[in-house]
Amino acid sequence: MTWALSIALIVVVMVAALWGMRHGWVGRGRASAAYLSGLPAVPSDLGEPATALLPGIYVSTVLAADVLDRVVAYGLGVRSQAAVQVFDSGVRIARSGAGELYLPKDLLRAVTTSAGQAGKFVGGDGLTVLEWMPPAAEDGPPPVLLRTAVRLRHAADRERLIETAGALLAPDDKEKA
Repeated sequence: MTWALSIALIVVVMVAALWGMRHGWVGRGRASAAYLSGLPAVPSDLGEPATALLPGIYVSTVLAADVLDRVVAYGLGVRSQAAVQVFDSGVRIARSGAGELYLPKDLLRAVTTSAGQAGKFVGGDGLTVLEWMPPAAEDGPPPVLLRTAVRLRHAADRERLIETAGALLAPDDKEKA
């Protein structure tokens, strides 16, 4: 086999592998869009901020039943730098390179910590996890509980986020958490 033919064969295999990865990502996006009808809109008035911007990393959003099943619809599969801020009305996660994620307080179900989920495993309780139930689609399947994880830059911020976001939970959700 000539040198040029070897290079051409390697390029063809690489292109096929990249196409396969892209095809899988798009398929996962279609599958996760089936149980997530859209993201909650960020309101123009978020109310009073309960925290300053807490810098960190948006890790991923996954199904609560399977922390390795990443949700990629609506840009939720993109790991990025982020800043989290709690308001009277909910939690806003401003992500660089991706759209903002806003979790209204009526969608929040729990605020916990975790050692990891799809996209990042840190051990201990290094991730702050916001469990939430997306709004139901009109003629789609019932919504499923989701977990959104962030890795905050400072440990003290993690405690502040857990406390302030936890205060937004409905009384019956606080008892479960």
